[in-house]
Amino acid sequence: MKKPSAPVSPPELSVPAAPPALSQTFRSGALSMRKPTRFDLQPDAATRRAIADELGLLAVPFLHFKGEIRPAPNRDFVLEAELKTVVDQPCVVTLAPVRAEITEKVLRRYVSDWEEPTGDEAEMPEDDTAEPIPEVIDVGLVALEALVLALPLYPRAAGAELGEVAATPPGAEPLSDADLKPFASLAALKDKMGGGAEG
Repeated sequence: MKKPSAPVSPPELSVPAAPPALSQTFRSGALSMRKPTRFDLQPDAATRRAIADELGLLAVPFLHFKGEIRPAPNRDFVLEAELKTVVDQPCVVTLAPVRAEITEKVLRRYVSDWEEPTGDEAEMPEDDTAEPIPEVIDVGLVALEALVLALPLYPRAAGAELGEVAATPPGAEPLSDADLKPFASLAALKDKMGGGAEG
């Protein structure tokens, strides 16, 4: 009698990473080496809602990211922009909405002859704005990363004391510390983009 063969596991499917909630891409090879490439992102209400969901915010009533990618010596590029946004976060004590108005200058240097720092250089980078030139520069992703890094770490409503108990609506999951920290959102965002550097 022939023995039944062992079940064969289905092949693992490679699921492409979902794009970020805010995205505008420029292929680095197509950027002008003579004049700046300007961008002006003012997402609509639906996109701002998606940004809030992606970053664990209650709402993003306003967001404006304006700047340029300009050529630099050695076939490098410099991205310089300003982020202006209004966000509502949950209070770490009461979960009540806490509004923050953020204005942030953003600077990125994309280096053509990038070399990964080694040894002591890796511990103390001279320029934390520099990175290798990616095939695709997504200024929307840059805006989201800048927003996450600029968010208040522990938003607290006026009059909220640490001794108060946060109320969780019935059937809802209580918020964890990671949910309230923007760095968790940034990590999740970069995971979704597969590292965020290549497109």
